[in-house]
Amino acid sequence: MRTSAAIMVGGLATATAAVVYQRFLRRPILTWGATPDEVSATLRGDELLPGADGVSTRAITVAAQPEQVYPWLVQMGPAPRGGAYTYDWVENLLGLHMHSSDVVLDEFQHPTIGTEIALGPNRMIIEIADPGEAFAIRSADGNWVWAFTIADGADGTCRLISRNRYRLPRLRDRIGMVPMEAGSLVMERKMLLGIRHRAETMSGGAALRRVR
Repeated sequence: MRTSAAIMVGGLATATAAVVYQRFLRRPILTWGATPDEVSATLRGDELLPGADGVSTRAITVAAQPEQVYPWLVQMGPAPRGGAYTYDWVENLLGLHMHSSDVVLDEFQHPTIGTEIALGPNRMIIEIADPGEAFAIRSADGNWVWAFTIADGADGTCRLISRNRYRLPRLRDRIGMVPMEAGSLVMERKMLLGIRHRAETMSGGAALRRVR
């Protein structure tokens, strides 16, 4: 009886947590920093995975020109590329060999469509590389697209929008994505802040944003 009661209580707690997450937490987690218009907008890269099971759209304002943001995007990836500008120690616990660069790496500034970037077990292929506008990669199995859009902002700023689209073909993938969603916010927020810092340092925009 005690075991059955414990199971019932545990099941109720799990169901309650799932409802709370779905109703109150999931949308803010998946749309950190993005405006409602950015969340609902059709962006470059959406066409690469039209039937997505899940989408996240996160964004940040950068006090720099789009051409000062783009270089940091196209060099992302494991060594010898420029890292992911997030918590390297976390990435490297997973064996991703990330070392975030504070300088623009000239050898990665002219990406070619079809170039492969290895992210752990994922083989990512460069699909879009429009200087100052958009950059997107897609997994070799077609189940994940990570796309960046750089949009003009106000008063010399720009908006950096990061959109992930993913397909979850198996039940275990759908279950595993629940904790991954929250974890991805921690890592991606740090990444967007890292790109902003680097682009603003390049442009001198950090001081301008503090004055505002």
